[in-house]
Formats: sequence, structure tokens, C-alpha cells
Amino acid sequence: MGDRRREANSKNATAKWPIIKPKLNLQISPLKDTDLFTVQNFFTSAESKAFIKTAESLGFVHQGSQGPLKGEAYRDNDRISVNDTVLADTIWNAGLNKLFTDIKIRGKVAVGLNPNIRFYRYKVGQRFGQHIDESVSLGDGKRTHYTLLIYLSGGCKGKTKSDTNNPNDPSSEPLVGGETVFYGSRNKLVAEVVPVEGMALLHIHGDKCMLHEARNVTKGVKYLFRSDVVFA
Repeated sequence: MGDRRREANSKNATAKWPIIKPKLNLQISPLKDTDLFTVQNFFTSAESKAFIKTAESLGFVHQGSQGPLKGEAYRDNDRISVNDTVLADTIWNAGLNKLFTDIKIRGKVAVGLNPNIRFYRYKVGQRFGQHIDESVSLGDGKRTHYTLLIYLSGGCKGKTKSDTNNPNDPSSEPLVGGETVFYGSRNKLVAEVVPVEGMALLHIHGDKCMLHEARNVTKGVKYLFRSDVVFA
């Protein structure tokens, strides 16, 4: 149940994205060797909030699915898709490139991010059922092998002077739920990742992809940046 179909709501790269500062001394926190790991503080709180603001200005489109009875993972979220090579290169060179120096897939090395970038929004009650992510050929010997998720909202959310608690705005509430959960053989729990603002989550996909799901959001709004690591 790959997340690789061209979205009907794909937008031209006309958005004004926030400036992403290079990150020094990023550290990998392995959850399953190099197949699944997190990177704390990949986006700053200001960068995360700026991405949310820009994504909301573009306008999310709801996406559902026919469900397991029709051979599709249950999906209920809102999404934006943009194709932006400059943004992909900027985020890759902000520090991700150094994390993949020693990771090779079938003799190939990581060369950048897929310019097909997606933003996801999960409101209360929304979730994404168990699924796997497919590997995709981009031509010229390039193929995606890792999923990149960056949480734009979540625990340890930084507060700024302009932050106010608006009871009519769920996005101003602390996020509860929305964990990304990975399973191994016989549906054995491998890892349960709690969203943290600015944290990156990377996992191998394709034929080695672990079954995973995004759990139900019970409070607040979960925002995600999504792309793929390309190897060549």
C-alpha cells in the first residue's frame, strides 16, 4: 500500500518556504539498527511552525481510502503535494546528507531527497492504518529506499511570545496521540514513535519495509513533512 501515487492536489513550487539553517552535530537514535532511526531537533521550533503556516496557506485536501476490504490501508488525513527540487536539496544539505555517509543499499549511496514533497495534517480522530511504503524508480538509476518524516508538531513543543491558547483552534493544543508504530514478524511491536516537534524519523522502505501505522490523534493537530531518500 505504497504512498507513491501522484496526488491530485499537487501544487507548483510557488510557496515561500522558511529558511532552513544547516544543523551541526546531528545524532542518530537507532530504533532498529540503520533500518529505523530518529534524529532530534532536525527542524527548529521556528522552522516547524513556519512550515505549518505555509502549508496551511496552500490549503490541505482530504484523502481517504476504500479500506482493507478493498485491499487498501485505512487512511483518513489531509495532504498537500509539491514538487520542489530546491526545497528538497536544501533540507538534504542541512545535515541529512552526513547521516547517510555510511549507509549503502545494494552498492548504491544516498544522493538526495525526492523532490515530490508532501505535507500531512491529522486532526482529532484521523489516522493511517497499517501499511508499507514502496520503493520508487525515479529514472537514471535513481531509486527511493528510505522514508523521511519530520514532525512539525508534537511533544516538547516550543512556545513563543506570539503563541496563544485559542480554544477554537485545535492546532494550538498540545498534540496527544498520533504515534507512528512499527511492527515486525507476527505483528510484533518493534517501535512506537511519539511525535516531537522538529524530530526526523527515517525508515527503510521497499521490500524491507516494516508494517507501520499512524495512530489516532486524540487531541491537537499532527503536522508532518514527508519525502524519500534517493539512492544512485
